[in-house]
Amino acid sequence: MIAKFQSLPYFPYLVRIVPFAVFVALTLAQGQFGETGAYWIYTLKTLVGAWLVWVVRAHVKEMRWNISWESVVAGVAVFLIWVGLDGLYPMFGERADTFNPLKSYGAGAAIAWIFIAVRILGSSLLVPVLEEVFYRSFLYRCLIKSDFLGIPLKSFNWAAFLIVCAGFGLSHYEWLPGILCAMIYQGLVIRKGRLGDAITAHAITNFLLGLWVVSQSAYRFW
Repeated sequence: MIAKFQSLPYFPYLVRIVPFAVFVALTLAQGQFGETGAYWIYTLKTLVGAWLVWVVRAHVKEMRWNISWESVVAGVAVFLIWVGLDGLYPMFGERADTFNPLKSYGAGAAIAWIFIAVRILGSSLLVPVLEEVFYRSFLYRCLIKSDFLGIPLKSFNWAAFLIVCAGFGLSHYEWLPGILCAMIYQGLVIRKGRLGDAITAHAITNFLLGLWVVSQSAYRFW
């Protein structure tokens, strides 16, 4: 299906931008359909995002999972930073439990736990792929040179590094740990010369954060 678009001059850009852009657009729509609508939209965007990743998988060569001791350490470290810095830096506003199915449906409702499972799986298996491909592979290298495919993933450029880390951090409510998180993930990509370790680290971080949110009722992180 996607093969007919391969001749387009911006095809390498499209396969790395479109899945992320669609996911972000659906994220922005989550708050537009009431309290419970957010859960259904999250489920929809997870399914759509997974389908888009499947469609472009053969055309984004760096989109491969890799496991290393560095990726595990990085993933755990970012989780500890994310949780440990909570309340220790100024926020842009008050946080609310905008994604708390147990509050909406009740702790005994099966649908509430289904939505929680979808959230944890989506944030652990899909979000890392979409965000790492867009930020750490595409945007970082594109800021170095528009013909980004010719830039090795292990290349280091101060301007691109700082811009991407700041952009990634400020796209999250938890902006300070977000910036530190981006520095660690991007550093991992540069160190290993591949994207897969950062995808794994990101997945570990989000999975641990999901468990923390549910076990500690810390839904403000979602």
